[in-house]
Amino acid sequence: MPEAYPTTAAEDLELLRASAVTAGIIAAGYFRRDLKTWTKEFGAPVSEADIVLDKFLHSALTTARPGYGWLSEETADNGDRLDHSRIFVVDPIDGTRGFIRGEDSWTVSLAVVENGIAVAGVVYAPARDQMYDAWIGGGARLNGKPLERRAMPGRNAPLIPAPGAVHQELQAAGLDYIRGPAYPSLAYRLVQVASGKLDAAVARRGAQDWDIAGAAVILKEAGVGFEDVCIGALRFNRPEIRHGALAAVGEVSLKPALHAALVKVYGCPQAQRANLELKTP
Repeated sequence: MPEAYPTTAAEDLELLRASAVTAGIIAAGYFRRDLKTWTKEFGAPVSEADIVLDKFLHSALTTARPGYGWLSEETADNGDRLDHSRIFVVDPIDGTRGFIRGEDSWTVSLAVVENGIAVAGVVYAPARDQMYDAWIGGGARLNGKPLERRAMPGRNAPLIPAPGAVHQELQAAGLDYIRGPAYPSLAYRLVQVASGKLDAAVARRGAQDWDIAGAAVILKEAGVGFEDVCIGALRFNRPEIRHGALAAVGEVSLKPALHAALVKVYGCPQAQRANLELKTP
């Protein structure tokens, strides 16, 4: 029987927003200071600030919503979240490399996922004073104002950040575009497509739920397509939290070239590839 939750996605978003602001204040005490750092699995960096924020967010969020599951980059995943239809998905500092280097585009990325779908999300860049947020059916906002995707004046070609191998494929396909900035935070990169500052953004295979769940609902509410190039719509809180190659596309005409480039570079698992071929005319 589905769990009955007394709160709405809109109410959960307010909790996420308040928690993200406090997390940003805490993080500011570590930003551009002497910082303890180390390397974890697959060579990913982590700092003492990541751990402090993770502990704060776990306490703040699960105390307010004790019936929700928990998935965070900095907490060991024991699988208990699979017993919950509604969970928090948390990246205390998305863009840790940039945070350590003193760059200002790192974010606190938070989401509530229900039955595999992100229903409320926050991507907060404290050092830039930018709060992107959305709840399902409620529209997307930047610093409290409706977020509407707008073409940037004076830009004559699409602006697209991507890994070098993907750029090679796009150039080989003859796509006319400008290479975009490589923000260390994937969540921040994605929400720039929602604002119109970028025309598309991609992610190589291996992005995990906490990297993208907060941005996913913001993109959806801003009317931006965001999907796995092999299987389509994204689902969260599955036993496997890693995703295939991803594309957020603000300009629909860019989709065929981007998807083709990502499939060429990263491929699709065999079952997914068969499905993709069936859908291709």
